[in-house]
Amino acid sequence: MAFPLAPVAGIALRYGVVALAAYGVARRVGPARVDQRVEDAFDEVPEGIGASRAPDRGQVNAAGRMRRVIRLGRNGPGVEIDLAGLGRLRMRRQK
Repeated sequence: MAFPLAPVAGIALRYGVVALAAYGVARRVGPARVDQRVEDAFDEVPEGIGASRAPDRGQVNAAGRMRRVIRLGRNGPGVEIDLAGLGRLRMRRQK
């Protein structure tokens, strides 16, 4: 029985394009500095998404965090994924 190459080739082409784009981005991104204060702020973000508005400052703050453990098999090795993000939108009128 012949192996259909057309569907496999399309998927391989798609993954190749994604890999090439990731390689291009990785070449352009420079090293970032690590600030311990920022690391501590990320560790203090509660799980979930939240936003607040401070009218006296004229800004909106948002924070979000997601923590998950992915395991290979029932008792197999796992990887913990911890995504945290902070955001601020500040708008001021200029004279």
